[in-house]
Amino acid sequence: MEKGYVDVLLGLQWGDEGKGKIVDYLSPQYDIIARFQGGPNAGHTLYVKNKEGKQERIVLHVVPSGLTREDELMGVLGNGMVICPIAFKDEIKNIFDVTGIDVCEKLVISTNAHMIVPTHRLLDKASEIAKGKGAIGTTGKGIGPCYMDKAGRNGIRFESLIDLSKFNEEYLRLENKHREILKQQYGYTDEQINAEIKEQCYSFKRSILFIRRKMIRQIKRTEYWLNEQIREGKKVLAEGAQGTMLDIDHGTYPFVTSSSTIAGGACTGLGISPLLIRKVIGVTKAYCTRVGNGEFPTEITDQVGEQIRKDGNEFGSTTGRPRRCGWMDFPALEYSFLINGVTDLIITKIDVFKNLSGFKVCSEYMVQDKVSREYPVDCDKALPLYELFEFNEHERMNLGNITDEEEFGKGVKQFIFFMRLKLENTGVQLAGISNGPECEKYIDIKSLQTV
Repeated sequence: MEKGYVDVLLGLQWGDEGKGKIVDYLSPQYDIIARFQGGPNAGHTLYVKNKEGKQERIVLHVVPSGLTREDELMGVLGNGMVICPIAFKDEIKNIFDVTGIDVCEKLVISTNAHMIVPTHRLLDKASEIAKGKGAIGTTGKGIGPCYMDKAGRNGIRFESLIDLSKFNEEYLRLENKHREILKQQYGYTDEQINAEIKEQCYSFKRSILFIRRKMIRQIKRTEYWLNEQIREGKKVLAEGAQGTMLDIDHGTYPFVTSSSTIAGGACTGLGISPLLIRKVIGVTKAYCTRVGNGEFPTEITDQVGEQIRKDGNEFGSTTGRPRRCGWMDFPALEYSFLINGVTDLIITKIDVFKNLSGFKVCSEYMVQDKVSREYPVDCDKALPLYELFEFNEHERMNLGNITDEEEFGKGVKQFIFFMRLKLENTGVQLAGISNGPECEKYIDIKSLQTV
């Protein structure tokens, strides 16, 4: 029997790199797609076939990308995730309404995954308001407070749904704890709390009943289930959410998410051995974005940044907030390669430059009169040094129509050559470029060696 394995796919920037489309493209090569961290703060945008056979945009926040296909692909929601029952139920319904596919029986949920309750969201909102100008810029989905309860050993895990009386007891205990925090720390009254969460509580109860009715048998010890599948030869793709620079330990703290977004997080978030990981696929945009506050040394604040935001549709798929746009930051990428052990690099959204005469890449930083390839500790004291890649009009207008690497114009070929030179001593190979949101817009460029 052929041995199974795990490949990890994750973002190398501050999230929103186009991972969902790449997972969807690669999914036919795998038997299982497994989410290992995060929750409904992530938004993976796909273009799928609807019931009429036409392409339709869909955003997945919880369900692994690729499960919208009519095949035997299975999905795992791992123990490292925090799941909002309301968002989960709505997403399952939306997938069925668009594609006609019921993903309930295609999913396995970890007994150890934690649950976001309505008061988590209110705590998230209250915390952001209290921080004022120092706010993180969270999605307000209750992710941080839920992970805080997990670390504080106060949370509710999905295993509690197996015994409804146990769940009700744990839910009341947690809500009462949250109420005390909201009153003592943030000045809420019980009446204000009730008004804020009333509608959510109704939806929450309906969602809990839906999950128990439709998916109670799918709540399993996924660490055992997944390892058994791998022993039987199954191929697993671990799908990361957010990006490396948002990792709780290795990101641009404190403006980070609350989970481990790096390759090591796949092991802790799924219960698998590092020895099972075959390769790590890193995804980056041809430029850079981030949502919310925090350092962003290559940020573009002029009309060029506005053009990239417009052409790249750079608005949060979860919140709708406009994303800050900047040039690709190679020192930040190299940092991400190091942290994750990246083996394969995929670059997305090269077509977004269709209305620009060229684009830049930060190759190094000038720090205290010295050139450094390291991502700076203090971005305010570091000057980005850029390489410029220019297009002719024909190349620029055809960025989204290219189907083969030989069709690239001089500007993109020079960029690829530059990237290959920068990757020479990293152990990372440039595997492909995505030049459009549709699944088929992907170009394998491993064979493209020279300008």
